[in-house]
Amino acid sequence: MASPVAPGPVDPGRVAFLGPEGTFCEQALLTQDDLATGTLVPYETIPDALAATIAGEVDLGFVPIENSIEGTVNVTLDVLAFEADLLIQREVVLAIQLGLLVSSGVALSDVKKVVSFPVASAQCRGFLARELPDAVVEASSSTAEAARILGQSHDPHTAAIGPLLAAEVYGLEVLAQDIEDHPENATRFVTVAREGIPAPTGHDKTSIVVFQRTNAPGTLLAILQEFAARGIDLNKLESRPTKKGLGEYCFILDMEGHVGDEIVADCLRDLQLSKADVKLLGSYPAAGEQAPKRRRDAEEAWRQADAWIQGLRSQIR
Repeated sequence: MASPVAPGPVDPGRVAFLGPEGTFCEQALLTQDDLATGTLVPYETIPDALAATIAGEVDLGFVPIENSIEGTVNVTLDVLAFEADLLIQREVVLAIQLGLLVSSGVALSDVKKVVSFPVASAQCRGFLARELPDAVVEASSSTAEAARILGQSHDPHTAAIGPLLAAEVYGLEVLAQDIEDHPENATRFVTVAREGIPAPTGHDKTSIVVFQRTNAPGTLLAILQEFAARGIDLNKLESRPTKKGLGEYCFILDMEGHVGDEIVADCLRDLQLSKADVKLLGSYPAAGEQAPKRRRDAEEAWRQADAWIQGLRSQIR
């Protein structure tokens, strides 16, 4: 089930997405009624879609960033963290159903090669090991691209792993469905733009990259204590190589709250001031259920503490 439609631009203009027609990316994009009214422009790869957004060829980009089974889509995260100054505008979560797609009349015993987007094929390791242990697994730029090529070639010894929608689009049969290893399979997609931070909704998420200034014992702990001290819940914490040398890593964090919230702004201010260089990836409406009550309580506690300290400072002569 797709996440609810989040607030967005009235006229989204041109929207780049990972194509071709029939990808999960397009499927997730079409759940957003406002974005679906734009001119949808498919691109062959995720970097291509993001590059078009950076260059101004399109107004928005829409790409996958995380899967519940395989984790981060590294190519997306790396472009946002190291190569682009794009801001996430919203997130969309889509339940994923993967099928084994073949040309008409092909049986499981005929399949010698399986083609798909690497993140998708990795979600089906158990099925492949059990049902097609001798098949060669090859990579494609997207699940729908694998289906499109198979639909053109009608190779009787090749199967594609992809959306059931792609079977309809490219004239293929679904030989097996729901072949992912875990039933609770979902992918998170993000909309990105060259500028602008959406206004707070009360149910938001903020994503940042934290670059340590010094690699010393306790540095990461000191960074995390800034969030713990304010009761800010971290939804995600992972390290990524900075591309500058072996052993040099930065940290990617997703937290509850919006940069417009005083408690989040205070945390980021202290991080930037004394502990690390911070890059904002976005502060945007979160998908899913409403944030827990403790976020509101933490915000109110911060306001009370701030009012107390302001009262003390007002007495300074």
